[in-house]
Amino acid sequence: MPMEMDTAGGGTNADGTLNVRYCSNCYQNGAFVDKFTSVEHMISYVRNELKRQGYGWFKRWFYTSHLRQLDRWKTT
Repeated sequence: MPMEMDTAGGGTNADGTLNVRYCSNCYQNGAFVDKFTSVEHMISYVRNELKRQGYGWFKRWFYTSHLRQLDRWKTT
């Protein structure tokens, strides 16, 4: 989710401090949550959620077009 929409203001680090790099839906207690098993799973989930909220196909595509570039999904 866009950080400005995250009511928690971001995820949490292992020490409980706020992490503003990742949203609270994806990052808790210093680790990524297991909600998404792959970037494809995340894209599908986000597109379906946006569709449920009434967004058209172009906005659904646009809002998910850069998910593969997130640090979470980068491999070393």
